[in-house]
Amino acid sequence: MAKKPLTVLTRKLKEGLSWKKTAFIFIGAAICTFGIHNIHQQTGITEGGVIGMMLLAEHWLAIPPAVITPILDLSCYLLAYRYLGGRFIKISMLSTISVSICYKFWDQFPRMLPDLTAYPLFAAILGGVFVGIGVGMIVRQGGSSGGDDALALTISNVTHWRLSRAYLFTDLLVLGLSLTYIPFMRIAFSVLTVTISSFLIDLIQNLKLQRYESPKRI
Repeated sequence: MAKKPLTVLTRKLKEGLSWKKTAFIFIGAAICTFGIHNIHQQTGITEGGVIGMMLLAEHWLAIPPAVITPILDLSCYLLAYRYLGGRFIKISMLSTISVSICYKFWDQFPRMLPDLTAYPLFAAILGGVFVGIGVGMIVRQGGSSGGDDALALTISNVTHWRLSRAYLFTDLLVLGLSLTYIPFMRIAFSVLTVTISSFLIDLIQNLKLQRYESPKRI
């Protein structure tokens, strides 16, 4: 008896996903968005990657973020599909939905951390830690939190660079262009936060966990 199309589709969607992997993706999304909501958005730390390109397009070309962001993200995902395959896109869809849900969740609450605008160095470090750990957990599960991650993973796959180098390449390129309209000191703190987050993403993705083995009884 032939399987129903819906059953086949459901099975294909579940391939490569487990409850454990899904839980780690959602926890990573919660950590990342918590940092962006409570630190980046509050202190005005500028991002590199797709977010930075969106801000550039909005400033110089007057293209609304609602228009340019989906175009940039879709372009990055199409490129990633070419080099990383359909499984990556499937997991990334779950990651992107998780990020959106977490953003919506944190938006329901007032800021949970003190305003760090007067302490940009501390804000840059702490923000980079939140984003690095959160996105690192997502990337470790084989997905991405947005077009930025998809682009960096594609560059890493094609050039065989370390992931941290691929992230820094795209981020520093965009932040360099952002100097055309953003003061140098603000860009300097942004460079610090993307450097920290890039290092942590790479570290978490390549972290080797040893299984605990109980000692043998004599």
